[in-house]
Amino acid sequence: MAIPQIRVTREEMRKRVAYFKDLKGFDGGLPDSRYPSAVRKLYNAVGFQPPAGKGGTEVVSPVGAQAAENAAIRISEGFNLGFCEAKPGNGPMMHNHDTNETFMPLTGTWRCSWELDGKDEYFDVGPWDICSFPPGVNRRFENITHGEPDKTHFLMFVIGGNAPEADFTEKAKSTLREEGYLA
Repeated sequence: MAIPQIRVTREEMRKRVAYFKDLKGFDGGLPDSRYPSAVRKLYNAVGFQPPAGKGGTEVVSPVGAQAAENAAIRISEGFNLGFCEAKPGNGPMMHNHDTNETFMPLTGTWRCSWELDGKDEYFDVGPWDICSFPPGVNRRFENITHGEPDKTHFLMFVIGGNAPEADFTEKAKSTLREEGYLA
């Protein structure tokens, strides 16, 4: 065989199993984490830790410092898989990544938006639909399941890379500065 084979014990493999009931969600570590319409909880199931040598207030890990430090399955194999939990009307502010970011709602309806020539474009997606943003596109997602105002819904995300970075748009950063959420 051309691909090397390895053997792993049950104990070694157990380190690569994450039961959803045991995942820890984090609601901080991103510049917009406390902004009222951006409140959400991120669960880092499989993947990267914070970018090495980074940790500023603007260019950050796509899942935030807290979730990045607490991946249930800690790997550096080129991708991250996690979940976002949010109430209707909530999702991150417009931001960008240096890598692909793909979304798949598990519950509810989510709006996946991006910027194009000064306007926002979007697709609304529901359970098992997929929206995949290429690197460099300003994007955001928002739970738009407005018929259930107090119920949170889940979106799965997959982000490429071992130490990708996220940066919020100048408009988002300006809003956060004006309202005291970003220095």
